[in-house]
Amino acid sequence: MTVAQRERAALVEALREAGPDAPTLCEGWTTRDLAAHLVVRERRLDAAGGILVPFLAGYTERVQRQVATSTGWDELVGKIASGPPLYSPFKPLDAVANAAEMFIHLEDVRRARPGWEPRALDEQTLAALRRPVAMMARMTMRRAPATVVLATPTGDTLATVGRGPRVLVTGDPGELLMFASGRSEARVSIDGDPAVVEAVQKSRGGL
Repeated sequence: MTVAQRERAALVEALREAGPDAPTLCEGWTTRDLAAHLVVRERRLDAAGGILVPFLAGYTERVQRQVATSTGWDELVGKIASGPPLYSPFKPLDAVANAAEMFIHLEDVRRARPGWEPRALDEQTLAALRRPVAMMARMTMRRAPATVVLATPTGDTLATVGRGPRVLVTGDPGELLMFASGRSEARVSIDGDPAVVEAVQKSRGGL
């Protein structure tokens, strides 16, 4: 199995265990909303563009609400479990495009519960999560009021974004990905002027 397939299977298990009304790290979203987002992303080509394009976001939100309210929970989760359909652009790109997506949303479910702890990730998973960190950081932290460096504890720099005073964010690739995606529950250390660090935290977008 690829990393994307393993993370998808773990996400499906977490969703089934949590049920449709559990909280997630995505502000305002329950697990049902999160599941509908994933179904729209992979199966509604007419609406998926609004996930990234603000001009189309209103339509995407309406479609997502419709999918969430009109589709049974087991069916929603089953569609996620079966992966992208043949007509989805994610089908041939699943291993590359979905490793980070499935990891982040699995953690959105896991880390919304009290007492969570980071999972022990194998080298294959860590390698797959390194690559998306820079792209995610450019998407969500381009307005950072600082030069933000995302680095591993061994000193490997995975991304550098923004301009201004330096802020160093240190963590394993998965934690850096969670930080770059705007999640509050990321196990990272942040070094820099406290006021600048606070401004960087506030400036992060979310996906």
